[in-house]
Amino acid sequence: MRLIQHKREAFWFYRFLSLGYDRWVNPLFWTPAMRALALDAARLEPGLKVLDAGAGTGFTTEGIVARVDAADVTMLDQSPHQLHRSRAKPALAACRRVLGDAEQLPFEDDSFDRYVSAGSIEYWPDPQQGIAEAYRVTRAGGTALVIGPVRPANRFARWLAEAWMLFPPVSDYTGWMEAAGFTDVRVVELAPDWYRDERVPYALAVSGVAGAGASPAGRAAPAEEPAPSRVKFAARFVAGSAAGAAFVPIAAVLALRARREKRAAS
Repeated sequence: MRLIQHKREAFWFYRFLSLGYDRWVNPLFWTPAMRALALDAARLEPGLKVLDAGAGTGFTTEGIVARVDAADVTMLDQSPHQLHRSRAKPALAACRRVLGDAEQLPFEDDSFDRYVSAGSIEYWPDPQQGIAEAYRVTRAGGTALVIGPVRPANRFARWLAEAWMLFPPVSDYTGWMEAAGFTDVRVVELAPDWYRDERVPYALAVSGVAGAGASPAGRAAPAEEPAPSRVKFAARFVAGSAAGAAFVPIAAVLALRARREKRAAS
């Protein structure tokens, strides 16, 4: 398991990351333009009940409530610190907030017309179980949308990514969706302006249509692995946080270069 893929480690990782998530992370890695393109695949419209699983500070939720009434949107996250930060956003005031686990959703079957999860799958110890849960809570004919990063082609970036958390290859996303029972599975490639690698996409928005009944991939979520000792936890947490933090200056340099190239071309 990757360094920040254990739920306890992810909890504390976001305890600190939540302080600057909207200011430092989203502008580089998950932009409004990427969000808009991804959410088009969810076919959102007023009157639909929507779950945002792994809602965090509500950046993706802000894009959802621009298309759906906020009172019909439920935000779920395992981090109380992230959800607390979301309360500072006026557009999200009417949203319901639930503390919970994406792999064991605390909702009845067929509870939502749409399911959206952005930037959460990389922390799931069992992605297939999480997507089976998406199928379970999405009504028949409803759409589920999973947005997440892709395994980098660059060897150094891949080493950092795989030490940090889950970066699945493209085939895993579609395979998980189809195994869970989703049909009409579609893929939209996403990338910030600074991304230049043509070998693999930066991220994906993968959507599918839910059918009736339980997911064929659904099962009782396995018990999480026992938490490591305090010393081991501290070492894993520091190493994982350092691997994740390394992406910020790399992305910042590439973003500056992209801006210079754009200005030079204009």
